[in-house]
This record gives sequence, C-alpha cells and structure tokens, in this order.
Amino acid sequence: MAIDYNERIPNNVNLSDNRRLQRALEAWQPKYLEWWGDMGPEGFQTDDVYLRTAISVDAKGWAHFGHVKMPDYRWGIFLAEPEQDRRVNFGDHKGEKAWQEVPGEYRGVLRRLIVTQGDTEPASVEQQRLLGKTCPSLYDLRNLFQVNVEEGRHLWAMVYLLDAHFGRDGREEAEALLERRSGDEDKPRILGAFNEKTPDWLSFFMFTFFTDRDGKYQLASLAESGFDPLSRTCRFMLTEEAHHMFVGETGVGRTIQRACDIMNEHKTDDVRAHGGIDLPTIQKYVNFHFSVSEDLFGSEMSTNAANFYTMGLKGRFEETKIDDDHQLKDDTYTVLELAGDGFREVEEAALTVINERLRDDYINDCQKGVDRWNRIIKRAGIDFELKLPHRAFHRQIGTFANVRVSPEGKVVTQAEWDEKHTEWLPSDEDRAYVGSLMHAVTEPGKFANWIAPPARGINNQALDFEYVRFM
Repeated sequence: MAIDYNERIPNNVNLSDNRRLQRALEAWQPKYLEWWGDMGPEGFQTDDVYLRTAISVDAKGWAHFGHVKMPDYRWGIFLAEPEQDRRVNFGDHKGEKAWQEVPGEYRGVLRRLIVTQGDTEPASVEQQRLLGKTCPSLYDLRNLFQVNVEEGRHLWAMVYLLDAHFGRDGREEAEALLERRSGDEDKPRILGAFNEKTPDWLSFFMFTFFTDRDGKYQLASLAESGFDPLSRTCRFMLTEEAHHMFVGETGVGRTIQRACDIMNEHKTDDVRAHGGIDLPTIQKYVNFHFSVSEDLFGSEMSTNAANFYTMGLKGRFEETKIDDDHQLKDDTYTVLELAGDGFREVEEAALTVINERLRDDYINDCQKGVDRWNRIIKRAGIDFELKLPHRAFHRQIGTFANVRVSPEGKVVTQAEWDEKHTEWLPSDEDRAYVGSLMHAVTEPGKFANWIAPPARGINNQALDFEYVRFM
C-alpha cells in the first residue's frame, strides 16, 4: 500500500474521503507542530538530517532516505495492509469477524488502551530533547533524530484512531496528549518510566534497548486486537520500532567494545582513567533500565489484563502461534512469588497473569541481547559477564514493589539495601562521571572517545557521511 504524500497529512487511509476526520486532524496538526517546536530536539530544527521516510507499508522497500529538516518531516497515518477475512483470534469473541468500528460496550476500555500507548510516544521525545547537544558522532545524532521523528509519527497513529473512532472524547484525548509533559509535577506522563530523565547517551542507548523493547511487546499485543484499525496501526509501528531497538543494542555494544579496547590497549581495568565507561558501570545502568522497564508491564496479577484479553482487545505476544484454546478459561501459568526470604514458583489462572507471560517473553528477548553483548567481551578476552538482574530487583509495581532484593535474587533487609544499593544502581558519582564524558563530536567520521564506531553506516553510506548538515 503506497502512501499519498500529496496530501497535507500523508496517509494510506483515504483521508480525503472523510471530510470530518480530515478537518479534525488538520486542526490538530499545527498544535502538534507547536509541541514539536517546544519539546522536540532542542537546537537542531533548522538542520538537514538524513532521515528515512515511509513510502509504503510493504515489508520490503518501504522507506526512502534523504536529508530533511525535522519540522518538515512528513508525519502521517499509515496502516498495514488489511488481512482478508480477518477474525478475532482470542477471548470471548474468538472466531467472530474482526471489528472495523469500536464495539460500544468496550468503548471506554479501548480508548484508555490507545491513550496509554499514545502517551508514551511524545514522552520519549521530551525525555531525549537535549541529547543532541552532547552527541558522540553525527551517525549517532542522526539515529537519535530518526527515533524522535518516528515516535512523533507513532503519536499521529494513535491520534488518528482517537479522532476516527471516538468522536469528541477522542479529540479531547488527542489534545491532552500534547498537554502532558515528561517529569512534570502537575501534568506528568501516564507511565512512570516515561517521567524518568534521559540525561546522557548511555541512558539513551539503554532506554532504546530496554524501554523501546517493552514498546515492541505492547505493540505486538495490541496488534493482535480484534479491533482491526488498531491491529493494522500497530503492525506498521512495529516495523519502525525495530530500528529503535537496533540503536539501543548497538549503542550499548559499541560502548562495551570501547571499554574492552581500552582495557586491552592499556592493560588495565581502570577504564575511567582513559576516558571510557567501565563494565561495572554499564552493569549498573543495565540493572536500572531493565527494572524500570519491567514495571511497564504492570502487576503480575491483573484483572484489567484479563478483561482486555477476554474482550478481544489485547492479546498475547504472537497469539496465534501459541498452542492452546486462546480463551484460557481453565488454563494455568507458572509465576514467581515471594516465599519467606526466597521465591517459589506457583500455578495461577492464566487469564489473571497475562502481564506476567508478556514479561517472560520480554525478559527472554532482553537476555538474547545481553548474550550478544557478552560475546563482545568474550572476544576481547576479558573475564566479565553482564547479567540481567533478578525480576524482583528494584521493582516499583506489582508483587515485588515493597520487597528489597539484590540483583542476584536474594531478599535483603532495608539496612542491607541502604548499604549496598549504590553497588547495584548508578550512584550520583557514576552519573556525574558518565555526564562528564558527554561532549559533542560533530566532525564527519569522528567519534567520542568513550564509544567505538559502528560496523557500517546507514543505508550503505560511509561512516564519514554528513548525516546531519548544520545550517
């Protein structure tokens, strides 16, 4: 499905055939651009950035690359191709024809799901708006901006659904998405992780690896929805989301590579003495960002998640590949619970622990990335292994919210936590040191001392390509 870029709002949903919807979105567009000007990347709005723009929703050949100023980026509304005779694949409505309009009885619940997902998109742009000033290279600066503009487009995707299917309520929610601010005391973003600061590039890479990976699993679950416009919207968003996780995984990997290079070159473990980020500090950042991102899946036991599933609104990851009845009336699932000063596995009703199954899928996926990072360390001949912390470590939501647990999974006292938590999580000193390395490197082909160059450039371009042209 090609995208019509002749329209004021690029789209592949025949927007011009629906004048009411077109007027609503055209009225929202200048407000979005005002928000982008106020809260988007600071200091780079007039520069030409080598960005990819979707030109089709086909799996192959869907993007065009070229230099464009970010305020001129053609944000729009792109839905994946419809599946012929698509059905609801789970819950009480399993086997029914997928809904093209919102079922009246699920209107409020579905709107809240869309708003919560939509709120994460501008939040991450706000969290990252100052990072450009300390970019480690033009390559990385361009990747930051690519993530930013695509998060902006994902906001457009959710606003389209709100305006197209929820009338006045939807329009009011679309306005509110531009009014909340990440970290604001009075109008914070809905989910906690999206109110955290992203003060440095190591935090950004961890965010795009761990938190955007949560986005992958949330979008994949919504892509199973019996509400077909939401499913089609999320399926295309997943295509764009893959790049965000690539930025995170390779960014952390290049930081690890540079640390290993310094250790081998100078025959020392004191990486900081030579301007790198040491592996123990990287482990602390892993602990923090993994645990914060785990919370985004919600409580282990969740009536809401069970209701979303039963209603056919939000499925499990790769729902149709799971070998069960897809209704879960009598099924159980194994979860972890606190037992004295340790943990034990128990069987719970599968419907009530939908969140935990999704968190399991997420943890397994994160582990694969950590394994790839560890291969970098092993190839360098260094005796160190990065690890994901225990799932109960540093949790703020769910069963383990009020439990103090070490990264290895040992339940500890508050006194032990107070004594040792700076060994497990980034301390003020750690953050200050990482922050001290953050100085912009903007000469084509040059990279900051603390990070290794990537293996290749973007879209077959050379590493010294002018990915951002300063005006």
